[in-house]
Amino acid sequence: MLSAFGRAFRTPDLRRKLLFTIAIMTIFRLGSFIPTPGVDYANVQQCIAQADNDSLLGLINVFSGGALLQLSIFALGIMPYITASIIVQLLRVVIPRFEALHKEGQSGQTKLTQYTRYLTIALAILQSTTVITTARQGLLFSGCGLDVIADDSILTSIFMVITMTAGTGLVMWLGELITERGVGNGMSLLIFTSIAASFPTSLWSIAGGANGVVNFTIMVLVIILVIGLVVFVEQSQRRIPVQYAKRMVGRRMYGGTSTYIPIKINMSGVIPVIFAASILAIPGLLAQFGDQSSEWVIWISNNLVQQSSPLYIAIYTLMIIFFCFFYTSITFNPDEVADNMKKYGGFIPGIRAGRPTAEYLDFVITRITSAGSLYLALIALIPTLVLVFLGVSTNLPFGGSSILIVVGVGLETVKQIDSQLQQRHYEGFLR
Repeated sequence: MLSAFGRAFRTPDLRRKLLFTIAIMTIFRLGSFIPTPGVDYANVQQCIAQADNDSLLGLINVFSGGALLQLSIFALGIMPYITASIIVQLLRVVIPRFEALHKEGQSGQTKLTQYTRYLTIALAILQSTTVITTARQGLLFSGCGLDVIADDSILTSIFMVITMTAGTGLVMWLGELITERGVGNGMSLLIFTSIAASFPTSLWSIAGGANGVVNFTIMVLVIILVIGLVVFVEQSQRRIPVQYAKRMVGRRMYGGTSTYIPIKINMSGVIPVIFAASILAIPGLLAQFGDQSSEWVIWISNNLVQQSSPLYIAIYTLMIIFFCFFYTSITFNPDEVADNMKKYGGFIPGIRAGRPTAEYLDFVITRITSAGSLYLALIALIPTLVLVFLGVSTNLPFGGSSILIVVGVGLETVKQIDSQLQQRHYEGFLR
């Protein structure tokens, strides 16, 4: 592995790409600590030390690498782009125009990307306004009475919204630069950077409590176990064999080859966990605006905010399973795959082309998604359940799904580096 890294850095073109990627990731992390003009940085640091944030803003804070609670210029991080991308994907089901663009190839994808950028800026304006309003009302840091924004004027608020929105646009541009000139998917690597930056602090806080060394050791072993499970499952796939019949086109013979359709156990990635956590965080966020002594606020705090609550765990699990099936049904269309196979003379051995092939693919997808949804729910809950068992109040950033993101992005990046090494006749990373 280390020798493969050495060969990667000895290859001039690949070395430039790797150094460029590392430089962009460094700029992204530095921007997370530059406060937005108008923010009282000293008070923000005191409030961060006192507050405990488990709301929807806490979720956004994870994807911003802690920049949200710092109220920095990159406070929103990559979250508006993630949300915009998901919305555009979902709109393909509702708006025929979007589905037509998706099928047009590169030109259609370019237009969809442009729509995603516009929607990202719009969401950034909305989210930055929400963050600033929440900070002014003292709800960004629960239990902290210090003023984090000294100037209450409208002009200052507008300037802060513009700054945070511009920061989101800059983050989006940095991610696209990595994709074009660096190694790996830029947006995924920025998410990787944000989440990975939160791990040392969380683990160190576990080590600093009661029975810190024992709890820290157990938690590290659990993380290693989860990483091993994620690597095993994410690398696993069901391969459906496909045979293409021979056909004559002019004087040339085409087809007659055998291939397969790779179907991953977890086709939906981490999207179901993001959806489930985002929806479950909304009641807690709304409860912050209510009377803290009222019964409904107390009930929400005890059942829908505390991650150790049996009701929270049950709803969280069911929502992950539901969104796994929902998102998979959007991204994989058995009818479309069957039609494309029939068009080019492909068939699954033992299955008739056309409708029987679509029904067979739907049957396989349903079975695999059932196992994948349970796996995803288990990964998301394992660290939380272990922390509850150990009696530790500190939560790992975004639970086991953060490990899923970090490991998944790491695997994809290593695969891309490996493929580029193999193009230059090297052995690569994966053997």
